[in-house]
Amino acid sequence: MGSLTCANFTLLTALAILLQITGLSLFVFGFFPIKPALSGVSGPESFRPPSCDSTEAQNHTDLHPDQLKSLYQKLSEIPPSYDRLILMVIDGLPAEFVLGRDDQPPSKILKDSMPYTQSLLANKMALGYHAKAAPPTVTLPRLKAMTTGSIGGFLDVLFNFNTQALLEDNIIGQLFRIGWKMVMLGDETWLKLFPGLFTRHDGVSSFFVKDTVQVDHNVSRHLSYELYHSDWNLLLLRVNLIVARQLYIASTLEFSTISFQILHYLGLDHVGHLGGRNSVMMGPKLQEMDDIIKLIHSSTIKSQERDHTRTLLVVVSDHGMQGNGNHGGSSYEETDSLALFIGPGISHVSATYDTISQVDITPTLALLFGVPIPKNNAGYLIADLFHPIGDHQLLRAMELNSWQLLRLLQAKATDSTCGSLKDESSSLYLDAAALHGSWKSKNVLRSASNNDLKSTVLAYNEFLRTASNQLSRRATDKPIGLLALGVMTMLLSCVMFLGLLFKLGQEFYPNIQTHKFHLPEALVGGIIVIIVLSMGSSSLVEEEQYLWHFMTSTFFLVLLHKTIKSATGNVTSQLFLVAVILISGRILKGWHQGGVNWTHLPDISKSLEICGSPCIKPLQIISMFLVISLCLYTLSSLRSRGNIVILIGLSYLSTGLLVLRYVIKYQGDGSGTSGNDAILAVQLIYGIIITSVTVTVIASPWFMYFQSKDLVLVIKDSLYLSGTTYMFGWCLLQHLLQQPVNSMVISLILVQIIATIYHASRGGSDVKQWVEIAAIYYLGMAGHFSLGNTNTLATIDVAGAFIGISSHSTVLSGVIMFVITYASPMLALLGLVMSISVRANNTILKIHEVNTGEVLKTILGFPCLVPLGLNSVLLVAYTIILLVMRNHLFIWTVFSPKYIYVVVTTICVLVGVLIVASTVTYIILTAVFLRKKSAS
Repeated sequence: MGSLTCANFTLLTALAILLQITGLSLFVFGFFPIKPALSGVSGPESFRPPSCDSTEAQNHTDLHPDQLKSLYQKLSEIPPSYDRLILMVIDGLPAEFVLGRDDQPPSKILKDSMPYTQSLLANKMALGYHAKAAPPTVTLPRLKAMTTGSIGGFLDVLFNFNTQALLEDNIIGQLFRIGWKMVMLGDETWLKLFPGLFTRHDGVSSFFVKDTVQVDHNVSRHLSYELYHSDWNLLLLRVNLIVARQLYIASTLEFSTISFQILHYLGLDHVGHLGGRNSVMMGPKLQEMDDIIKLIHSSTIKSQERDHTRTLLVVVSDHGMQGNGNHGGSSYEETDSLALFIGPGISHVSATYDTISQVDITPTLALLFGVPIPKNNAGYLIADLFHPIGDHQLLRAMELNSWQLLRLLQAKATDSTCGSLKDESSSLYLDAAALHGSWKSKNVLRSASNNDLKSTVLAYNEFLRTASNQLSRRATDKPIGLLALGVMTMLLSCVMFLGLLFKLGQEFYPNIQTHKFHLPEALVGGIIVIIVLSMGSSSLVEEEQYLWHFMTSTFFLVLLHKTIKSATGNVTSQLFLVAVILISGRILKGWHQGGVNWTHLPDISKSLEICGSPCIKPLQIISMFLVISLCLYTLSSLRSRGNIVILIGLSYLSTGLLVLRYVIKYQGDGSGTSGNDAILAVQLIYGIIITSVTVTVIASPWFMYFQSKDLVLVIKDSLYLSGTTYMFGWCLLQHLLQQPVNSMVISLILVQIIATIYHASRGGSDVKQWVEIAAIYYLGMAGHFSLGNTNTLATIDVAGAFIGISSHSTVLSGVIMFVITYASPMLALLGLVMSISVRANNTILKIHEVNTGEVLKTILGFPCLVPLGLNSVLLVAYTIILLVMRNHLFIWTVFSPKYIYVVVTTICVLVGVLIVASTVTYIILTAVFLRKKSAS
């Protein structure tokens, strides 16, 4: 079989990439669909038992809001418990900050920070709950859960950055339909979810996490006005521990009764992102929230005395936060959100605080305010809030909640006929309904006992709890055909990558028997096999970093052994390089200890953070000097030293000093990076790095050709210069963006990659090119975890995504977040340009008559195919594992977040390979063009 031409090789590779992207898209949209929801909204039919009548949902949209409100009150048989509602959302507030944990009160510092709230709890004037939030613990899906009562789809974490109008039935829409006037102050996510429903609003961006003051001030500055006026039913306060500027739009056209105010404070969440749970700013921020609760509560008491209006204040949080202030995962610290109810008639008699589900807030509010429960609600009412009402009304509320859940179960059951469900929940409902009917009969005859009431309540509770759990845990039906097509397409792509790699290996090493591998070569495949096998274990997925560190260390120990045995070239130099790689790897392994389950173990980063700036600053300075020194050293080793090399060296020296100045002046003080001077300094550095890298890559073949007319030298030196520029520009950028404690990690990863390139280029242990590239790829993956990344969404550095940005931009913040998270894998891929330049390809390059396409195929074959092939194996393997584990208990908490990382890693590899391929192609074609032009 003949060798592939460059054109065929390129077409097949491009086809394999296209198939991979297509298959991945099919699988992602099949496995993570937008969660299906029942269309329409609940109406008068929700106050009647479920029936098989398709016309059950009568048209009630043409009724006047007052008529609809009266109809609901008549049908529900439960008078509204309150006239007005204030929903205060404190973004990111863990419930344990207010209620304590494991029956233990919060720490003295936390209690002292919220004295008024603690006094309400101590005097039994408030009901507090640990409201368990379902993952992913980010704002958008949590707000949807609290307003619709449904468990959102996993991909809501992606829509969190681009909120769309909520079309699903929800409590806000239900209240709007009965004529409630609503006010919203705070996170603009509410305005995007519910456009046009608020009489007045003042929305702020929730993503600009550097702002911990103005975002909350913009909410509170309108509070006195809103509390003084009585023209609202709902006041919504969205408090995030960091909120951006907001514009208050006051409407003076309508001043009829407004019953609902929403206040969403963002500052606390932002404080967490910037400084973690134990930030020095946390205490003052909690005190600020406590003062607001005191102001609102005092105002509602006066309003009740003056206007005889009953106001319910509900203080909730959308999620908690980890120790470092991040969130998104499924740990207790992230899912422990708060639900606090303060109002007339509320009394907490228990000494401990129960745990509810976040979705339970929806049916509770709907029944308290006399509107239908949203259609897709999976929660059940919080019974403690209904104790002040009569026994008949309590059972009626439970009956209405049961009917709504029964309708949803029937609608989602694929194997049942209308009106019947053949499962445990159905029998539990029938038991509760029978007991309720019996209680009604006895109550008419005045023979009902307290035991009858308790039995009926317990029966309803059992059904509600079972039905809610069943609906919350039920996996979304997945289109198996679409998933299978996606998997097969990705599998075909993987086979094509590996086939091209095998064919290229035969062409490069025709005299080597392919079934006989040396130990380092066999280990390259062995590492992938072990990683693939580990993916089936949730514990190993959570602690994947241990495997990568162990495997890379083992590989280089084998390489060290082979180097000693081979005794070729400068053995001392080779041994020194491998030793540097191993020592650096051991330090990197101990930098961040544990991924999910063992994160509490001591490590280097925790020790440095405890020590603080006096320890971290010197390491940052040392790390910067190490990067600059390596940059100057690699540039000095160029064969053709010209003015361009000196100019590039000076540009990187000056850029490095600018970064060092920024590090010394702005980093580490907790707030200095958000000042205008700091933002301008970062933007200047961004501009210098991007300009210098772009100009160097574009100009290098032109300048090198004027230095030397030798085509081989021009290509190799241009590639070397471009690879050096890529790597050091990337490292300087990372020193700007990474957490200060990670600056040395970036430098050590750079040292490992350069040492690996030099070891292979100088004949170390006769390492084949594809083995060297695989080793660099593995170093990049191990380094990914050395920077503190894990397979949970909570370790994503949200605060770092706003460095150098003066206002929120979803695109720019997303790009910076990607750059920070995938710093190590991308550095390894960019290092391939330098690896290509120092590799001994002279056998083909020196034959000037050789076809340019063959040169490109020879140079780019392994550097492109090895990363694509290795990543493709991991992608296909984990896709199959995810499909097999689709009903696993940890599918949404462990396996799905890991798959998101696998998908984004694939994007990283594709981007990196594209940069490498386009750079090499440009340099070679330009050099050949200049040579032909000179010859003519």
